[in-house]
Amino acid sequence: MTDPENGGGPRISGKDGVGGHAVNDNALGDEAPSAVIEPTKPRLFELLGPGLVTGASDDDPSGIATYSQAGAQFGLGLSWSLLFTYPLMSAVQIISARIGRTTGHGIAGNLRRHYPNTLLQVLVGLLIVANTINIGADLGAMADAARLLVGGNQFALVFAFAGVSIAMQILLQYQRYVSVLKWLAATLLAYVICAVLIDISWRDVLKSLVVPRLQWNAGYLTALVAILGTTISPYLFFWQASQEVEDLHEEPRRKPLVKDRNGGVAALGRIRLDTMVGMAISNLIALAILISMAAVAAKSGASTIETSAQAAEALRPVAGPYAFALFAAGVIGTGLLAVPVLAGSAAYAVGEAGQWPVGLGRRPLEARAFYGTIAVATALGTLLNLAPINPIQALFWSAVLNGVVAVPVMAAMMLMARRSDVMGRWVIGRPLQLLGWTATLIMTLCVSGMLVLSLLPRLTGAS
Repeated sequence: MTDPENGGGPRISGKDGVGGHAVNDNALGDEAPSAVIEPTKPRLFELLGPGLVTGASDDDPSGIATYSQAGAQFGLGLSWSLLFTYPLMSAVQIISARIGRTTGHGIAGNLRRHYPNTLLQVLVGLLIVANTINIGADLGAMADAARLLVGGNQFALVFAFAGVSIAMQILLQYQRYVSVLKWLAATLLAYVICAVLIDISWRDVLKSLVVPRLQWNAGYLTALVAILGTTISPYLFFWQASQEVEDLHEEPRRKPLVKDRNGGVAALGRIRLDTMVGMAISNLIALAILISMAAVAAKSGASTIETSAQAAEALRPVAGPYAFALFAAGVIGTGLLAVPVLAGSAAYAVGEAGQWPVGLGRRPLEARAFYGTIAVATALGTLLNLAPINPIQALFWSAVLNGVVAVPVMAAMMLMARRSDVMGRWVIGRPLQLLGWTATLIMTLCVSGMLVLSLLPRLTGAS
């Protein structure tokens, strides 16, 4: 049955669907809209927004190094994880986007409104640490890639890329900024081209996707947690939810779904399409990187690729100078996309926690603390490149830290999305609950297994 007050969507049990009655979900969202998808634009590129940018920023230089190291060290042995995580990461990102679109507040804003302040401060603090390390690692990787292509001073390039990232967020109008981010996502095609240029058995690739090669050791589990941490990352949750809120402010006719009785089905249909396309692109690119480095390792015998720049250099003798140049250019493009997302997600989290005016749609003088947080986070990440810190280890462990931080954030999101006092009639239904809790459980088990296997030899030796 349909409900004319719900835009022709499914009739909702109970009064307005509250009291724990969820709108019917399909595999990854609600029933498809019966009318037009929000927003009513004719081209897919214009329809895609926060989900596309979020998925593209997931393949940042830190992620590139993680996938490259996994391919070099384990060959195709971890490729299955990228197919396996697709429905899980799609569900988690859909849930985060729905929280923002439904409530009109980001993740941190909802944590502040509905959960203890201690939990809010701990999660936001961990997010800032992980994001700052990630920003520093990404800026360093971009500078390394630029040096491979055109030469130059490492630190000068780091500062230049940091300045460009800050300027994009502060000086560009919001809609122009979003358009730039979308076009930067096109640089991800470089990795698909690189994979095509590599000589590899595609039969082996397909087999590895459906037949996992599991290993029970600390190195394998650490690499798996790093992949999960860079694929299902806390900053992506905060960013996509806040971008849904930002889009609400950009279009005065739209309202949070808790205040909109007619547009919910169309809005959630648009979120589902946007997110699933964005996450599919993200995992396809990650798989292309892993395949390329697995082929390089098989031909050259090298089992260690520690940075995205090393990954690009390793391609030169195997796939030729064009693949090398494409890979290096892709590192720069994805870094220019990811660094603003990392800094922006930190600023949204800090601003919402402190109840400051937030939003890239605001002028700098209207949201000084928000833009100041963006500048400070980027500056701290820049300075990490001057500190006596191993950038390779910082890059890899930032992905591991993301995996650890993701667990409590995901649990809080899952509990939040089922609360009718938070989501109104648009609480998530059973399919999204199942996928979301499965992702949370798997992340918890992987992190726990990694810690146990890493600490067990030390504890055994001490005894």
